[in-house]
Amino acid sequence: MNAPVLVLKDSLKRESGTKVHHGNIQASKAVADIIRTTLGPRSMLKMLLDAGGGIVVTNDGNAILRELDVAHPAAKSMIELSRTQDEEVGDGTTSVIVLAGEMLHVAEAFIEKSYHPTVICRAYNKALEDAIAVLDKIAMSVDVNDRATVLGLVKSCIGTKFTSQFGDLIADLAIDATTTVGVDLGQGLREVDIKKYIKVEKVPGGQLEDSKVLKGVMFNKDVVAPGKMKRKIVNPRIILLDCPLEYKKGENQTNAELVREEDWEVLLKLEEEYIENICVQILKFKPDLVITEKGLSDLACHYFSKAGVSAIRRLRKTDNNRIAKACGAVIVNRPDELQESDVGTGAGLFEVKKIGDDFFAFVVDCKEPKACTVLLRGPSKDLLNEVERNLQDAMSVSRNIIKNPKLVPGGGATELTVSATLKQKSATIEGIEKWPYEAAAIAFEAIPRTLAQNCGVNVIRTMTALQGKHANGENAWTGIDGNTGAIADMKESKIWDAYNVRAQTFKTAIEAACMLLRIDDIVSGIKKKQAPGAGPSKPTIETEGDADNEQILPD
Repeated sequence: MNAPVLVLKDSLKRESGTKVHHGNIQASKAVADIIRTTLGPRSMLKMLLDAGGGIVVTNDGNAILRELDVAHPAAKSMIELSRTQDEEVGDGTTSVIVLAGEMLHVAEAFIEKSYHPTVICRAYNKALEDAIAVLDKIAMSVDVNDRATVLGLVKSCIGTKFTSQFGDLIADLAIDATTTVGVDLGQGLREVDIKKYIKVEKVPGGQLEDSKVLKGVMFNKDVVAPGKMKRKIVNPRIILLDCPLEYKKGENQTNAELVREEDWEVLLKLEEEYIENICVQILKFKPDLVITEKGLSDLACHYFSKAGVSAIRRLRKTDNNRIAKACGAVIVNRPDELQESDVGTGAGLFEVKKIGDDFFAFVVDCKEPKACTVLLRGPSKDLLNEVERNLQDAMSVSRNIIKNPKLVPGGGATELTVSATLKQKSATIEGIEKWPYEAAAIAFEAIPRTLAQNCGVNVIRTMTALQGKHANGENAWTGIDGNTGAIADMKESKIWDAYNVRAQTFKTAIEAACMLLRIDDIVSGIKKKQAPGAGPSKPTIETEGDADNEQILPD
């Protein structure tokens, strides 16, 4: 009667209860420890070898975790965190992981005392609400048009990055780029689309100081016939097409039988006339530059060069969109539908320059460009990649400020204020949730503590001094100067953080910690399901051919 009942297959491995909790917490802490040293201005760099054998040298939390290949499921979800953070607000990828790791770490003690995870989660969520309330209280508004303030902000954001040694350079580039492409939506809202309208061109060679934001766009193309076409045009009239300027080949293959020899010439003539027609339609508008996303035949090229028009072919769609935004042209699908309004006249200069080994075409000096290119120069590819990542972060921060112009203090001051307020509040909480709530308050101190560790100062003394300063709530702006490790007033040293970066960090970290705490069972070893729609696999039937090489069919 009492034979053991097998529910799961032997091949499945099942862990449950506290064992899982400890496993998850260890895994998340491991991820947090990888990243911990990259927080703050005195951060270390990590060097990662990727699958292709290339190297990535960076201290951007997201970039590091993206390259890691992790086996533990909890660690995987930690890595997702920094990706979410990167996509949402673009900065604070490292702090999210450190904070989430710390939240789980303080929860471990409660799980050992056999608290129920939901109790801990409830307390954490309460702490999160109060933390956001504190953020709202200490946030201060900022004028987006006051360049100095925004510069200070972007600088403190990339102060933690490798490029901080180049001073204002990257910050300037980022602010220029984002203010260029900002679009007013009305009601005081600005929309900044970084991905679509800001292109970062990395050209190895030269010095970092040569990097600049172009008032227009550049792309890696040369004119079709370099000898015959002009490479420099002032105030060009630009026509953008996305149709091929060559004879259309039929969709399906057709065979034409010709009886008379003259018909062959007629056919050829038709093709030529077709192309000539198209070119005439385009040249009616007296353009100086024709750019198409598709091919451009030799004949069309001849007509254009005869008319003194430069042409560029096979341009990427994204680049074409950027040119359209920069010079005010409209991309046309069929040449016969061209109108005067489709011609872009906003650009001040078109020229092709040779940088390094490649030719680059510039469409610059635009009147009101809504798209721009950031040209990065530098000694090596790795350095440029790192600068580009830093620039992305800086642009995200300036975008955040344009969208939501509120600031909170940086340098761990925000976290300390939140922590102090939560500690005071925990006294008013009744019941069992009080302790996890207080633990969450202490967990917030992970950020200033890590900052202090990375500066190499006496952590315990610094933290005690800071907690003392914050405990009586006198100045919410006291934090750690990340370069020296000294306690400083963040308002004076202009170390800021964008409000929505911090808010997002808290939300993501605590919600993720709650999610991982509520896992109490891990079943691994599940067979791969078939892709939906693949249908059941057909049984393999031996044909005579392979009956000889006796393959044992998999059972």
